[in-house]
Amino acid sequence: MRVEAAFATGIAPAVAGLRSFRDTDRRDIEAELGWPPGPGFTLRGKAERGGVRALDIALLGIPRLLNMVANAGAASGTLFNEPAGAGKPQEPENEVADFPVLWAAPGSTARTLPWQLDPARRPKKFRTELVLTDQRLLILGVDASAEPVSTEELWATPHDSIADIERMPYSEGGADVRVRFTDGSWTRWKVQEAPKLVGRFHRDRQPVTEDDLTSQQRERLTELVESPPLQVSRAVGKVLPITKAPSLERFSDGTVMVELRVPISNGTIQTVTRYLSPTGTDDTSKDRLS
Repeated sequence: MRVEAAFATGIAPAVAGLRSFRDTDRRDIEAELGWPPGPGFTLRGKAERGGVRALDIALLGIPRLLNMVANAGAASGTLFNEPAGAGKPQEPENEVADFPVLWAAPGSTARTLPWQLDPARRPKKFRTELVLTDQRLLILGVDASAEPVSTEELWATPHDSIADIERMPYSEGGADVRVRFTDGSWTRWKVQEAPKLVGRFHRDRQPVTEDDLTSQQRERLTELVESPPLQVSRAVGKVLPITKAPSLERFSDGTVMVELRVPISNGTIQTVTRYLSPTGTDDTSKDRLS
């Protein structure tokens, strides 16, 4: 599995747009990591929580302001407000009063992570992606400014060094996960397709091919491909025939997740997800996993 990933960003008012790096005594270890300079971490006062003001430039400096705007992941006008649907913090000490994305004792695995995972430090048009295999977890650096786009391996650890990968619901769009290492260190990332990553790590869901489906699931899949369950307004365009094979993943109970990439005449792609029970019927109980 390969998805885009980066250090997560706080959403609670006091830590919105920020991230910290701590040891197990909650000391700030940012200066010990040997990374390029970053914006630092200072809890926001009440005056700051209302939104970005011109005074922020003078008080916090351009790097901090860019970090707040570029990396908060919030919609315009909600930068310092908790997003709707985020629920309540599970760990107020790590999500409201502080926001560590690295929790690492000296010599621990988390301290070896590459600095490019920090959106506030890396160049423009550069992104990081994680690759999870049965043997390893890797971090790749992708430089989109190069022609052609270049990719390099920045970091890797054996699969058995990972104790757990868990979702962190109190996050923008539910996209945060915490990766726990067996030495007790951990890191918090914002990733694409967080449910898939967690399910893949726990082996709750595995990729399959159409040949692995039941006959009823194959029949329903054909219907979905021939007539995608998607409606768009005339102003957006019209739905075009699907040309790419759907992505299929099977859960331990036999339910199959189908992801359809549906092209629209305006040049965009819409992703439609359906869950099919072994009998081929739509299973709406798993919609919350998307």
